[in-house]
Amino acid sequence: MSDRALPYSVLDLAPILRESDAGQTFRNTVELAQQAERLGYRRYWLAEHHNMPGVASAATAVVVGHVAGATHTIRVGSGGIMLPNHAPLVIAEQFGTLASLYPGRIDLGVGRAPGTDPVTAQALRRARSESVDEFPQDLLELQSYFASVRPGQPIQAVPGAGLDVPIWLLGSSLFSAHLAASLGLPYAFASHFAPDHLLEALSIYRTHFEPSAALASPYAMACLNVFAADTEREAGRLFTSLQQQFLKLRRGTPGPLSPPVASLEGLGSPVELARLNQAFREAIVGTKATVRQGLESFVERTQVDEVMITAQIYDHRARLHSFALAAEVLATLTPAAT
Repeated sequence: MSDRALPYSVLDLAPILRESDAGQTFRNTVELAQQAERLGYRRYWLAEHHNMPGVASAATAVVVGHVAGATHTIRVGSGGIMLPNHAPLVIAEQFGTLASLYPGRIDLGVGRAPGTDPVTAQALRRARSESVDEFPQDLLELQSYFASVRPGQPIQAVPGAGLDVPIWLLGSSLFSAHLAASLGLPYAFASHFAPDHLLEALSIYRTHFEPSAALASPYAMACLNVFAADTEREAGRLFTSLQQQFLKLRRGTPGPLSPPVASLEGLGSPVELARLNQAFREAIVGTKATVRQGLESFVERTQVDEVMITAQIYDHRARLHSFALAAEVLATLTPAAT
């Protein structure tokens, strides 16, 4: 094992709770971000989703700015911006503005999924001809706007040009792993909801990585659900809010985050529950001892350079406690030996 500490970070899906609203969500987000900063988390990322009654971070860049303004040292960014929904110039200007306001603290994670249903995705697209197939071209265009201005360059991102805004490629597929490797970008894998290709994607990324001006060697992060509590039973109960949300989403009836329940019995068919278990098979749910065992195993298996954790927990105080317990474990982890 290495003596250096393994960086650890937060993904906040900005949950809107049943009987609550987005305003309260953002107040909870700020409190969690401030706690994460005190506890040594390196990054605090927010994800773009649309037409989701249970997710408040649709205007992701706005929320990133709000969180950055309420913190001091933690890096704040997107996990991610769904690039097919936006013109690359607009994203460059938004994150150039954020980087100008909060120098050295802004990350730009981008993905190629729409972050919503097909009908809403069509409403978001800047032109009906846009598609995820143009993602590599859009990504290169986005990168170009952060480069130094060339003589005679007709279009500039102001602010944006010449600024240090790290671009991360996010994904849950082998496509993203190949693209991140070929462009020499840091790579973040979404094993918190799509773990099927985790190890293969990380292997492809490391094997095919091409050094770039952005990154000399591969840097991989993976995100997973961590639900920590003082007892195994309580952690499992907290986890049921996310499980219920997943079931509703897969049925095409997304809604606010529901309170936890004692059991999922009767809430889903055997097939639905099997799919749920498959999607969340990397989740770590339990006491601090269980979380330690799970995280050590995850880091050893994946050999990631950084861990990002997320937790859709209904009770805000329980959520703060979960991230605090996880931090006690994460602060002691070191990267796996290669």
